[in-house]
Amino acid sequence: MTPSSIPLIYAHRGASFDYPEMSREAYLAAIEQGADGFECDLRLTKDSVLICWHDATMKRVADCDLVIAESTYEEINSAYPVVTLVELLEIALEHGKGLALETKHPVPTHGAVERELLKVLASYKVRVAQAGISVAIMSFSWFAIARLRRSPWNTVYLIPYRWFALFSPGHSIGPAVSAIKNLRRARLRHRKIFVWTANTEEQILLCKVKGIDVMMTDRPAFARTILEAR
Repeated sequence: MTPSSIPLIYAHRGASFDYPEMSREAYLAAIEQGADGFECDLRLTKDSVLICWHDATMKRVADCDLVIAESTYEEINSAYPVVTLVELLEIALEHGKGLALETKHPVPTHGAVERELLKVLASYKVRVAQAGISVAIMSFSWFAIARLRRSPWNTVYLIPYRWFALFSPGHSIGPAVSAIKNLRRARLRHRKIFVWTANTEEQILLCKVKGIDVMMTDRPAFARTILEAR
């Protein structure tokens, strides 16, 4: 196989191999490690603040029993320092980094997370354009991506299996790295491909060979070294 283009490297929850995932430190470290952009998961607090958080609760990361959807931002941030979407946007704009923003589902508020996300992004639209950074909205929820189809932002339907790619409601597709070995770009009708989550040398090089557009990784520095050495 002949190598194609070098994918953009997006730090998955920041440089989460070396720093606590989703923390400010992890995102700042990703800049130092040569990431082209950031990936984050978004959840809506009880008082409608979008925070970068993967799980429905704080138990795994913070050893705390708070449920994100049932807790206010102040309660959550008092228990464990979290990064808000606005804070991440400011970091991305300051350093010229792209964003891949995943809305988590299922959630009790259903489409509220997308509605709030669109409000925040609308308030940043001019600054995003001036900075020349790309913003993509991702989700495993078919309905979430369908709701966003007419928004001005790139939408990425995250899929664990490649045979769902042609039925994606999004502008782009986001297959798992385990699903791209036999991926054929010609069948994707020029859609961009966002792959998650490439952490080993084999996975990173496969993304390069397949001409993946954006590769999400916990190890931006390692990925940069591998991609530029081959």
